Amino acid sequence: MKYADLTLPTPQHNLACEEAFVHWCEDGHEDEILRFWEPKEHFAVLGYSSRIKSEVELASCQAHRVPVLRRCSGGGTVLQGPGCLNYSLILRIENRDPLKSITETNAFMMQSLKSALEPIIGSGIEIQGFTDLALGALKFSGNAQYRKRYFLLFHGTFLLHFDISLVDRLLPIPSRQPPYRQNRSHGNFLTNLNLPPLKIKDALKQAWNATEELKDIPIDRIERLARDRYATEEWNARF
Repeated sequence: MKYADLTLPTPQHNLACEEAFVHWCEDGHEDEILRFWEPKEHFAVLGYSSRIKSEVELASCQAHRVPVLRRCSGGGTVLQGPGCLNYSLILRIENRDPLKSITETNAFMMQSLKSALEPIIGSGIEIQGFTDLALGALKFSGNAQYRKRYFLLFHGTFLLHFDISLVDRLLPIPSRQPPYRQNRSHGNFLTNLNLPPLKIKDALKQAWNATEELKDIPIDRIERLARDRYATEEWNARF
């Protein structure tokens, strides 16, 4: 596996990069990939089938000049921004039983993340819902997946030094939520790890044996997806 510590100039490019990597691998690129990126500005991200009118406070987002975008994977709506660390894993599906279905992939990947992080965070990490990581019932990471025929994307966010108070102003409490949330506000549900990004990056690189940097980046694919999909109202406001 190769790694890419690659933050692109805009939120649209960063979201496009994840999907572009999957399609690139589907089309013949042989390396599995671990990518990290750290947003420099705030933006809301809808899951693929999330409904924009019910999952974001549109007036508040507009007042704060926070764009509302959509990703290719499922799951709920999140707020991204400085203090978040994102990772993306592009993994080959073929002949790997733990990755053969959505449910099995979620279970395998969440246990892998938990095991990778325990040496630096401690033994109190819990897997909650289907794809949350929490400390003492406080969520610090949400994750999701996107599948193609031969490769899948499993990605997520770690809250490290994020302004959690902003989430309450820009996102409503979701109508669909895991039982452990118990209808708590974002401020009472989320927590920061207060760790330097490098510690998380090193832990995941070691866990996935990502020792070589990816040099060949499919920039044209990323640019095309960013322009034709992730920067369009047709995509971002489709539901």
